[in-house]
Amino acid sequence: MERFKNYQFHYSLNGNTNQQTILFLHGFTGKFQDFSSVISLLSKSYCCLAVDLPGHGETRVIGDESCYNMTNTAQALIELLDDLQIDKCLLLGYSMGGRLALYMTLHFPERFEKVVLESASPGLKTEKERSHRLQADLQLAQKLENSNIKDFLFNWYDRPLFKSLKNSPNFDKLIESRLANNPLELAKSLRNMGTGNQPSLWEKLSQNQIPILLLAGEYDDKFTTINTEIAKLCPAALLEIVPKAGHNIHLENIDKFVTVVRQFYD
Repeated sequence: MERFKNYQFHYSLNGNTNQQTILFLHGFTGKFQDFSSVISLLSKSYCCLAVDLPGHGETRVIGDESCYNMTNTAQALIELLDDLQIDKCLLLGYSMGGRLALYMTLHFPERFEKVVLESASPGLKTEKERSHRLQADLQLAQKLENSNIKDFLFNWYDRPLFKSLKNSPNFDKLIESRLANNPLELAKSLRNMGTGNQPSLWEKLSQNQIPILLLAGEYDDKFTTINTEIAKLCPAALLEIVPKAGHNIHLENIDKFVTVVRQFYD
């Protein structure tokens, strides 16, 4: 547990400390253990740093709700890298963690060698879209605070985005792991790190010079479309559509996921 001004970060650091570090950022309702199987396959070749993001797992926030937003979380993670004496690293983010990873890449480009964005987006383009999404996020956060977390999770994963994930043999285990989260903390994350509260990164994509691998599952039409557009706007980005996977590629097709990530980082 690493403590900073407003954060107590819970993280794991595993693998070959003589090699490059990969910073792993999980998705909403997740925790750093979501990447355990991926890390076990990469840890001989890399040092793997996986962090519970604010509102998730065992990371604790001491400050107010602004500590859960993207800007402050990104700065706190940079301070964690400083504390661990990691000047430059590789970066991998999934979904919410992918949005955060893209933000960090565009605002702290000197800290990252290469970046993998799994089922990620640059946010919403217009103020109208963000306002509409924020209202939806606030309503969901209220449900989290007032309902059973198990019911919330089953409703969350009942969305079309996760249709293929629900057919995965690992789905029940995934739900079980997420039940350990504090619903009040998840609500704070959703209000502050949700897409509705995120600044748009679309206009900054053309400025990026860091190599980025964009991953989208073939069953995930929404994020395949989004990432196809990102690839056109971001000169340093490569797009790979991963077969036999939906939104959660690292769980639905881990072998292909690890293969393409390793090839890109190497």
